[in-house]
Amino acid sequence: MVEVYPHTKLDGNRKNFLWTYGRTDTPEFQSKPRQFYDDSECAHLISAFSDFFTNKLQTIRDTIGAALKSCTLQQFRDRDYDGQPLAILQPVTAGDVMKILASMPAKSSPLDIMPTSLLKQCADVFSPVIARLANLSFTQGLFPQRYKLAQVLPLLKKPGLDRAVLANYRPISNLSTISKVLERLALQQFRPHLLSSSNFDTHQSAYRAGHSTETALLEVFNRVFSATTDKKLTVLVGLDISSAFDMIDHNILLSRLHGEFGVTGTALAWLQSYISNRSQFVKLGRHSSAPVSCTSGVPQGSVLGPILFATYTSPIGDLIRSFGIQHHQFADDTQVHLALRSCDIQNGLTLLADCTAAIKQWYLVNGLLLNANKSEAICLGTSSQLRAATDTVTVAGTTLPVSEEIRSLGVIIDRRLTFESHISGVVKSCNYHLRALQHIRHLLPFSTAQTLACSLIMSRLDYCNAVLYGCKAGAIGRLQRVQNYAARVVTQSNRYTPSQPLLQSLHWLPVQQRLVYKTALITYKVITTSTPSYLSDLLAVHIPAGPTRRSSTRPLLTVPYVASNFARRSFCFVSPTVWNSLPSDVQSSPSQATFKSRLKTHLFNIAFAFNDQPEL
Repeated sequence: MVEVYPHTKLDGNRKNFLWTYGRTDTPEFQSKPRQFYDDSECAHLISAFSDFFTNKLQTIRDTIGAALKSCTLQQFRDRDYDGQPLAILQPVTAGDVMKILASMPAKSSPLDIMPTSLLKQCADVFSPVIARLANLSFTQGLFPQRYKLAQVLPLLKKPGLDRAVLANYRPISNLSTISKVLERLALQQFRPHLLSSSNFDTHQSAYRAGHSTETALLEVFNRVFSATTDKKLTVLVGLDISSAFDMIDHNILLSRLHGEFGVTGTALAWLQSYISNRSQFVKLGRHSSAPVSCTSGVPQGSVLGPILFATYTSPIGDLIRSFGIQHHQFADDTQVHLALRSCDIQNGLTLLADCTAAIKQWYLVNGLLLNANKSEAICLGTSSQLRAATDTVTVAGTTLPVSEEIRSLGVIIDRRLTFESHISGVVKSCNYHLRALQHIRHLLPFSTAQTLACSLIMSRLDYCNAVLYGCKAGAIGRLQRVQNYAARVVTQSNRYTPSQPLLQSLHWLPVQQRLVYKTALITYKVITTSTPSYLSDLLAVHIPAGPTRRSSTRPLLTVPYVASNFARRSFCFVSPTVWNSLPSDVQSSPSQATFKSRLKTHLFNIAFAFNDQPEL
């Protein structure tokens, strides 16, 4: 018998909940029975999953073909590349391999011939061998065929979906560890070349150093908050692409890499070898489906796949900007937004409809399908501005109702950006895990309980918390009560014990200080690295006049004028305000590690030395 049922885990930068096989640890499944599959059912399911994933892609191709035949095609301009070409991949050393092995998790793949833990422990033995393999691969422009096989793991797309419906699953490729090491070695050379090109979309925040879901949301919300100063509401549309990673056309990808990003010679041949002649199979229990050839797409779960996808879709940014509309991308998550005055709503909506229609056609020409029915729209602004909001928005020829709230990059966005629904979700999730931790707390040593609380609770409180700066005190207070509860569980204190001494003993910054900490840290990164550029462009450094002033020895950020409290939540206002309030020794920290240490000490003293944190 094989037991199959979902659980959740965190997925890298986005921190979204993914669903896989394992134990139930979410409230949604406490009332649902576990599913058991016998041997014959496993044998049937592997074929059903394999056939479904293959047929789904073919159905999308047929839909795209029919749509292209029925419409008048628009000519999209090719972009020229004016930089230095990347023709060869440089040799790597055993030291390069050892660094990668040291940074990789010890999780093994079912396709591995040895555990990853053994590979890491004997890195000094295996590194020269892997380096030799990588150099032969790079020199010949060939990716080893044996590493092109993937074991597919079906994952539920969203929490609560019917697990009996195959359409509710997405295929995630499980690749061998050696394959990922080779990809990482190649990525170290491809990524800086691709990102340095002016053709790479600056508003693509996925898989880039200094970029995250949080910086992406800060930039989008900054535009929304700033638009209210001009008495404009913002219409935001989240676009949905069907099986985006699996539908990439290999010929178009190679052509774009060559023509728009200057990848030529052996380097291009290696990428062609990497994406071609791949196959995959589904496995449940002891049964495996027959391998199926992958004629399109890049493997989900691979190292190179994400940057290749971002490169593939990079021209869409230029297309959107040509309509005078703003956008932001995070992998295949694309948002377009337009600020409108109440007197110009209809003209703006017409422009948005034309823009999304052009986006849909670009996707069709490039072998991708924009699913307008699954796209979402919302109007954002103050209460007075939302009175002029529309009830429907036309997206790529489909009329969509305007939602009261949507989920974007793991954050629930409501119309007035109160984030009350998002905070409710965080509180519910944290309280569930805290109750579970409380049941077993007496069995755990203190250090283990503290680690679990930081992993399960603090990570949720801190995820994209910079966007919560300026929210109502009552909303922040709800998060503070969760942190207080966590402190009592870890320290095994009763509910009447004051929380402030507990937080101080655990060295946990209260929630409000955590918002300041995150905002200041992002500001420091932006100032010192000018990354991401879309946040760096919002900040201006100036030296105060007057040599006798103590503050004149340190650079400050210009605080822009804003006309309302709502606009005071914009990053261009919050970031300079927080930064200018920091002591000069914190601002002048020579490294990020030093800055984080000094900043936490400063905020810790504010929170506890002066006892300004209310008891909740």
